[in-house]
Amino acid sequence: MKRIVILISGRGSNMEALIAARDAGRLPVDIAAVISNRPDARGLKTAADAGIATRALDHKAFAGREVFDAALAECIDSFAPDLVVLAGFMRILSEGFVRHYEGRLINIHPSLLPSFPGLHTHRRALEEGVRIHGCTVHFVTPALDHGPVIVQAAVPVLDGDSEATLAARVLAQEHIVYPQALRWFAEGRLSLADGRVRVAGSAGDSTVLIAPEDA
Repeated sequence: MKRIVILISGRGSNMEALIAARDAGRLPVDIAAVISNRPDARGLKTAADAGIATRALDHKAFAGREVFDAALAECIDSFAPDLVVLAGFMRILSEGFVRHYEGRLINIHPSLLPSFPGLHTHRRALEEGVRIHGCTVHFVTPALDHGPVIVQAAVPVLDGDSEATLAARVLAQEHIVYPQALRWFAEGRLSLADGRVRVAGSAGDSTVLIAPEDA
């Protein structure tokens, strides 16, 4: 069974979705640990209550990004994970850290990348007047919010949407596609070649776009 370590900075709602999928038998992974850069992150208690090892490394206690990232990598590696999962981890990671976990580090971003990398994605989508929005699960590369796409979920942008209503619609899909992406990894169905992800057994043996009918 594949071992994963999850990194969070707050509540960790995507972490909660992964734990729920594991407990329901839909995600065959061993969640070895949950690590946060904020000792007061609510998700640490959630993970501990689920019987998962937790660690907190306060980034403010370190002299700089590279020093923190080195300590974080040491902590992660002590659990010997097959995959490191970013679930609302609000830190820009150094290139050295990303290279260390190349092909073993994934993230979920609340937009249809490459559109709207960075923060405030829902606000920017509304300001730009797009009609389709969504989320993306991708392998992490040194370029912020870029990297080979594993799966995306699209939702409509409705007339009268606010930033909050659009964010809630996207988040519901995040909780579906992140467990799905990890399941593909656990089943050995994901492969990387020439900067693209292949999902064995899917249509066209490639990445998948999920467009929920009830979004």
